[in-house]
This record gives sequence, structure tokens and C-alpha cells, in this order.
Amino acid sequence: MKEKGGTRAHAARFSHLGEGAGARMVDTGAKAVTLRSARAEAVVFLGASIARRLARKGGLAKGGVCEVARVAGILAAKRTAELIPLCHPLPLDHVEVTCALGRDRLTLAASARCRGRTGVEMEALVAAAVAALTVYDMCKSAGKGILIERVRLLEKTGGKSGEWRAPRTPGGRS
Repeated sequence: MKEKGGTRAHAARFSHLGEGAGARMVDTGAKAVTLRSARAEAVVFLGASIARRLARKGGLAKGGVCEVARVAGILAAKRTAELIPLCHPLPLDHVEVTCALGRDRLTLAASARCRGRTGVEMEALVAAAVAALTVYDMCKSAGKGILIERVRLLEKTGGKSGEWRAPRTPGGRS
């Protein structure tokens, strides 16, 4: 049966779109409370020069880049429902953000966990994205060519859809 704006199958694929493609908040009231977790990453290409400075000094003029980015990511995860209009506020049990400095890049990994009726993918993604933006802010005085190349979900567990893992990307990264 066709609905306005597409088919029922189309509407099922976009849970936040209602009839006529209007935005709607998903009703999670009937969903089971389960343990849910998610991991996301953001990759910030700094260039070799800035990466060497970070490795040598552990930070730039504004302080320890990874430490500030870590705290910013944790705070952002806790405020996801304020930033993304249709997200449910979640009682997070744990959020962690880590940094791994490479030859020319900084990889920020974020994980989030809660017991709830909806997943924590957005909290992990927001944590990684805001941590990456914080790195940009703290390093921009050393070079404007910094690139936040990728923010992506790596894995999620829990809920009706169960476990999901990102496929490996070309070049062997997962």
C-alpha cells in the first residue's frame, strides 16, 4: 500500500520521517530496555609538521590537545539530544574518548554505553566529531590546512537490530 511520499517500505527505512516525509521523534516506549553500546571514530589529518609538534610537546599553545579533545567529546556525548533534534536524551553509563597520534594524523575513538530503549550511536558519533573539531580549534594556529576526513560508526550492539560492525575500508582499515 502506498503512503504519501513513498511506500511503507520507504518509511520503514527512515524511522524519523513520518507521513509526507515530515520529521518525527520515534516512539521508544514499547521497546525493551537493553544494554546498548557504540564505537565511532574521527580522523583528523594534521600534516606531518603539526603531528611532530604534538608528539614532541604533547600539545600546542592552548594546552594538551588530546586531553582537551577527550573532555570535549565526553561533554558532547552527554548533550547529544540538545544538538540533534530528534535524538532521545539517554542516561549514559559510560563514555570514553581516546587519541592515537600517527605520522600525519590524529585518530579519535569514542565509545558510549547505556541501558535504554534506543541506541547510543549518535552519542558516540557526536563525541568523536566534537573531539575532532576541538583538535582543529586547538591546532589551527599551527596550520589552516587541517582536514577532518572521516567521522563514522565502527560498531554498535544491543537492541532489536543486534550487533553491527563497519566493513573494512580500502587499505585495510576497519
